[in-house]
Amino acid sequence: MSITLKQKCRTSLLVPTSMGVRITPVNGQPVHSSDLFQMQATSAETNVASVSSYLGLPVKVLTTFVKDSPIAKLIKSNLLSRGMTFEGPEMEQGDPWGYRHQFNIADSGFGTRGPRVQNDRAGEVGRTLNVKDFDLDRIFKEEGVQIVHLSGLIGALSPQTSKFCLELARSAKKYGTRIAFDLNYRASFWNGRETELSAIFEEIASVADILIGNEEDFQLCLGIKGPEAGGKQLSSEIDGFKEMIYRVKAKFPNASVFATTLRQVVSSNEHLWGAIMLEGEEWHVVEPRRINVLDRIGGGDGFVGGMLYGILKEWEPAKWIQFGWATGALATTFLTDYAQPADEDMVWSIWKGNARVKR
Repeated sequence: MSITLKQKCRTSLLVPTSMGVRITPVNGQPVHSSDLFQMQATSAETNVASVSSYLGLPVKVLTTFVKDSPIAKLIKSNLLSRGMTFEGPEMEQGDPWGYRHQFNIADSGFGTRGPRVQNDRAGEVGRTLNVKDFDLDRIFKEEGVQIVHLSGLIGALSPQTSKFCLELARSAKKYGTRIAFDLNYRASFWNGRETELSAIFEEIASVADILIGNEEDFQLCLGIKGPEAGGKQLSSEIDGFKEMIYRVKAKFPNASVFATTLRQVVSSNEHLWGAIMLEGEEWHVVEPRRINVLDRIGGGDGFVGGMLYGILKEWEPAKWIQFGWATGALATTFLTDYAQPADEDMVWSIWKGNARVKR
């Protein structure tokens, strides 16, 4: 296989992230009509890493915390409960208008009522992530990392986090750590910074080994022409996605794995879920299949997490996308926005379509 991994590493998967909390009404209700909510620690990048950590691989999180904050304490306890280690500075909150961890307020939707998500990121402490606060030589050279997973969400969060992700990519490249880059374009993050971020994202993509994104991500982050409009069914658009990925591969030849998910929403609780992956010169396609959805948030992260787990386990490439498809589907069955696999068999049962009781 074209993805080769260092064998003696303290960390299998490293993720830089800005941690926050997600607040969701219970019983699938909208935010505006609810007075009872569930709160959990969250971030897209730790959603990805949860697949590996729950299945026993060593995961490290690089982040920053608000000093003496009860929310920071909740986040740390949650990361430890998921089997993740973490490091990062403690920032003084300052006055009541100072730093805090972000809030994600989410209505999961139900049936014909679609989900609605509001991000409240004022004063977000994660925007202060600074390369000066981390010893990258120790992390990558002395301790060793097999894969660093970079997200465009963190790459575009602030000028400091952009530089942080760029320096992580440079250090990873220097020490032979594989780089996974999920583009995760957000228009509000890019507003007024398009030229700056295009250059940063292109440099990271140029050294990445694994590139992940949808048609909007590749077009708006990297300037790649998207797929031609196809029919109404996802299956009829796969050839267009393949052509787009060929264009990405031509511009960024260092990468050997390219992937994107396919999703068609029938209702909030029923989706057609598929994926395509190019590994080397070989295509692997999961045609869209029907899945039942409790909460769609985190499905894409679950896919990436499962695919990276398959790479870390050095399985044959066909299993990477199969496991990723199944962990993405698994994530949508949890009230948390990350998958919590009990074991590999739980995931493979989803892939096989076996929902029978296991005694």
